[in-house]
Amino acid sequence: MDYVKLPKTKRGEQTLKKICDAAEELFTKNGYYATEIHEITQKAGVATGTLYVYFPDKMSVFLHLMDDLGHKLRKAIRLAKLAEPSASMIEQERIAIRVFFSFVREHFGLFRIVWQAQFVDAEAFKNYYERFSKGYISEIVKAQESGEVRGLDPVLLSYILMGIYSFVALKHFVFDESELDEDTVEQLVEFISHGVLKTI
Repeated sequence: MDYVKLPKTKRGEQTLKKICDAAEELFTKNGYYATEIHEITQKAGVATGTLYVYFPDKMSVFLHLMDDLGHKLRKAIRLAKLAEPSASMIEQERIAIRVFFSFVREHFGLFRIVWQAQFVDAEAFKNYYERFSKGYISEIVKAQESGEVRGLDPVLLSYILMGIYSFVALKHFVFDESELDEDTVEQLVEFISHGVLKTI
């Protein structure tokens, strides 16, 4: 769904980016409800009216930000996997894990914004994860057909995997405010390989 009126000029694109970057920072720090339009525009260095050139209201800024960041994350994972087309399912998961945690570290606000969405717009929160699930399902089915993955419900399995990654990210980046090292990545791969994906 489109929540934004996209600019037609390079200057407009730069202005929109400033607004989105400022909104991401403020929503992350203060939360959706405690953030005001004038605070976003002040941090972005633009007039308050400028925001309304691109967005009808604060809710649209929030939903666009979540949608845009989610799209960028899915694209980054997809491109990384396409670079290794012959990789097994577990190798594809290793790739996805690294991309996911790298993206979350760079866009830490995404994590907080997505979790806020369940209270701001429950339908958008649901759609965010359903988009990720949809992308996973076809990969899981293909891996099941080749005997790499247990014959579990692909939808359920997609949410199991998303849940694992999300809560590990929550532990490291939110609770501990720490980096995710390679040893943790390999432990995740080991668990998924033998506890979730490996055929029995």
